[in-house]
Amino acid sequence: MKKQINILIITLISSLCCYAQEIGAIEGTIISKDGYPLSGVSIKLGKKNSISKTDDKGMFRFDNFPVGLHTITIEAEGLKKQTQDIKVVANEINKVTFTLEEQMETLREIVIVIKESPNKRKVSAVRSGLKPMDIPQSIQIIDNEIIAQQQAIRLSEVIKNANGVYVGSARGGAQESFWSRGYDMTANNMFKNGFRYNAGSIPEVSSLEKVEFLKGGSALLYGNVAPGGILNLVTKTPTFKKGGEIAIQSGSFAFYKPSIDFYGPLNKSIAYRFNGSYENSESFRNVVKRERYYINPSFLFNLNAKTQLTIQGDFMNDNWTPDFGTILIGKQIYNVGRSNYYGALWSNGNTKTTSASALLNHSLNKNWKLNFNSSYQNYDREWKGTERIQITNPNGTWSRPLGQYKNLEAILGEQISLQGCFKTGSIKHQTFSGIDFENSIATANTFVFSPANYDTINVFTFEPNNQATTEPNAVNTRKVITTTNRFGIYAQDLISFNEKFKILAGIRWSWQEAQAATHNLLASPVTITKGINLKDKAFSPKIGLIYQPDKNSSLFASYSNSFTPNTGTTVDLKPIAASIIDQYEIGVKKDFWNGILSTNVTVYQITNSNLAQTAEFKADGVTRNTDTTIKVLNGATKSKGIEIDITAKPFEGVNINAGYSYNDSRFTKTSISNGSFIQGDRLVRTPVNTANLSFFYNIPTGKLKGLSIGAIGNYIGDRFGGWNDQYVVNATTGAVTINDRDIPLSGYTTVDISAGYTWEKWSILCKLSNITNELNYTVHENYSVNPIAPRQIMTSIKYKF
Repeated sequence: MKKQINILIITLISSLCCYAQEIGAIEGTIISKDGYPLSGVSIKLGKKNSISKTDDKGMFRFDNFPVGLHTITIEAEGLKKQTQDIKVVANEINKVTFTLEEQMETLREIVIVIKESPNKRKVSAVRSGLKPMDIPQSIQIIDNEIIAQQQAIRLSEVIKNANGVYVGSARGGAQESFWSRGYDMTANNMFKNGFRYNAGSIPEVSSLEKVEFLKGGSALLYGNVAPGGILNLVTKTPTFKKGGEIAIQSGSFAFYKPSIDFYGPLNKSIAYRFNGSYENSESFRNVVKRERYYINPSFLFNLNAKTQLTIQGDFMNDNWTPDFGTILIGKQIYNVGRSNYYGALWSNGNTKTTSASALLNHSLNKNWKLNFNSSYQNYDREWKGTERIQITNPNGTWSRPLGQYKNLEAILGEQISLQGCFKTGSIKHQTFSGIDFENSIATANTFVFSPANYDTINVFTFEPNNQATTEPNAVNTRKVITTTNRFGIYAQDLISFNEKFKILAGIRWSWQEAQAATHNLLASPVTITKGINLKDKAFSPKIGLIYQPDKNSSLFASYSNSFTPNTGTTVDLKPIAASIIDQYEIGVKKDFWNGILSTNVTVYQITNSNLAQTAEFKADGVTRNTDTTIKVLNGATKSKGIEIDITAKPFEGVNINAGYSYNDSRFTKTSISNGSFIQGDRLVRTPVNTANLSFFYNIPTGKLKGLSIGAIGNYIGDRFGGWNDQYVVNATTGAVTINDRDIPLSGYTTVDISAGYTWEKWSILCKLSNITNELNYTVHENYSVNPIAPRQIMTSIKYKF
């Protein structure tokens, strides 16, 4: 008796929306592993309820299928996952074959997933469920397929695929900071699964399902964020499909990293997933080492047909060697050997991060959804060693300062939101509203060494293995505990007047309170001094006009603003108000040939017209002010530029990503007062030009089936490191000089290439990075001048269950 298998083809509505002249037919064949056709298999196509059934030859057919290149993935319990690319050509019969490699008796359901273009793929960071085509800002998604093909081990490697975002510095080897459109994203613009996280650590990449980059203003949904954009790291989640993999990576400089990923159902209502990895590595930098382990369990509960609960948690323990880089004397970076290390042998650092989250999604009905998300994160970083290579003597003599730091932060976040659809007459509304709250308690400890310096060396003759090994002790003299509360309420509505004209309008009210309490640990008893209770509140509106001439095109223009709290006081010793930043964007999103080629072009301008800077005079308006903590909102900056993103799948198995960005960020208004910036100066750590290009090809058929090749190039243009120059005003004479502090850095290009082979459940992939052995630097302020990695090789072996 013939066994009948129900096959569900899942695709987003937008991929099925096409014009009559843009359709073709799919003719498929389903065969068994030994080549026999499987007849009597019924197939249901999405919402159209079109049904086909395989004949005696195992063949089925669907007419009126949208043209374009579709990536089709078959997933089912008892069935090995298969992925094929099929190019549907108008008015032609396009053929595809599926070979079922498992016993038919074990099959319950087959799911065929059709991958869409980046402009039509859902993005969790937008939170509202809107399609990218309906969002008046540019979005990039770097999915797990690219991360795996790239063999990325750091977030900075993943970011090579994201146009317009770049590494600004790698302070002491403890963390990587990212910048976009002239703004630092590391302080408030880094998120994990939609929650802000402390970016003082280097996150684990092996657990990532994808990285989402929302360019431009996102204050409406996330509150106090810089206008350059946000990065949202999305971790892998449970699935009711049973599977997993074991992998091991090894490479240059004794790098070794095994990892596991298991997932599947516990029963009909509960699924699980467990990720874990261990890393042990040396470095191209002498003495520098790293050892870390990471675990990430998660569970999915289908509470009923309308309610899902996802619980996730992770823990990372990271031991690393503090490394403040190479030699900078004045503004000159000396080429003294990329591997030279100038720290004490006993220098050590440790970072521990823990997080737990619960995400409850409930469908009230087919049009309304209620979401409740809760997250707790704990961050603990401590390091000790010689630090801050700041040499003033041109002969290279340097007294190595000692440093010890311990920083902690606990973050509790709560989000509740409601999304829904309704109509007023012929006008369609897609609304999203919610409330969020965040409580952060950050602790910074101060340690004092006596003496303050470890020893004196000459950096040009220094041998790291021929130095003192005694580890000195420091005294914990004080700790500052800063409590920050954030609250926001927001609402937005996508108003569709018809299929072509839409408006996205929304507003957020944000309230933030921060107060620092300084504990003097040397006093007996310990004394506590509370600082000013800083309160900020602001409205953050956003409006976007959207015109979609067809289903594959979207033109938009938008305005949004955000706010940035300021430190310091006014001349009347009152807390200084937050800076309000305005952002304007226009752009176009276009899919060609139904997603074979996708493009995004965006032009933007970001203006901070009330930049806080040092006040020129004291309260009397006559006496010159030399206190840099007394400020006034009379400065301005402007960031303007263009970004071009291209994604292409020209034929089966090929993925191409390319991007170019131009950015000009400058001080446009300053005062000639002590500590104020120089009008016209470009902001440090903001390259004018950046570009990226990647190419990956998995050969799908023929004698070379299973072979893959790839390459990725990344360009970072000329920029400045250090601090921006400042005016220095003599308090007695009023004479004005300039403190020259910025460090010119030349542009550079790195190229990585890879090749691999997949055979049944085994795969091997090799990567050669920085093939030209390019030498350049990331610079944190005027210290921690860290060279980029030289040419390296990395190999991974993977076994899939």
